[in-house]
Amino acid sequence: MFKTLSTLIAGVNARSEDRVRDAFAIELIDQKIREAEAGIKAAKATLASLIQRQRSEERQKQNLDTRIKDMTKRAEQAIENDRDDMATEAAHAIAQMENELAIRRETLARLDQKTVRLRSSIEAGHRRIIDLKQGAIQAKAVRHEQAIQSRLNTTIGRTSNVEEAEELIARVMGRDDPFEQSEILREIDRDLGHESLADRMADQGFGPATRTTADDVLARLKKKSK
Repeated sequence: MFKTLSTLIAGVNARSEDRVRDAFAIELIDQKIREAEAGIKAAKATLASLIQRQRSEERQKQNLDTRIKDMTKRAEQAIENDRDDMATEAAHAIAQMENELAIRRETLARLDQKTVRLRSSIEAGHRRIIDLKQGAIQAKAVRHEQAIQSRLNTTIGRTSNVEEAEELIARVMGRDDPFEQSEILREIDRDLGHESLADRMADQGFGPATRTTADDVLARLKKKSK
């Protein structure tokens, strides 16, 4: 029982974590990019320190090379002048400098390897950060589009809203035209009062005209012009 509860709690926690990660995905992406940039910055500082030490070792090696060459010439001159004591002392100095030179060369070789590896890692990390930033831009665009779509769904995407709007349109379009209805009512009243019958008979020449016609107006105008 306890194992089952532990499994259920772990599942709930995992789902909660997933929901939080989804809700704050953009913020998490930006934070991870900042952390990656901080790591690259620290790596660059380390690389700069390695290069600085490498250059220092290179100067020390060159200085030793110069001193060894100079001391070798002096020892050769001492031998030529039968000064074995001075030549022996010079030989000791040359041996010490050659041993130091060997250590310097080994140190330089190790520094070269570290510098190459670190520089390669920095370049790869820099490219990945560029890719991450491009991905973040795309993710923000998608999230913005999702937010707009969500708002649209909230306002007009619901079935009830659409159906209600369609019903209101149908009610407006299905209503009778009040002007046409008024005209029909007037026609009905005229028929009930036999007004339309008198008009029709007058139009056929039975009895006086009940309304002015275009012919009446034209005849009046002609008469007035004379």
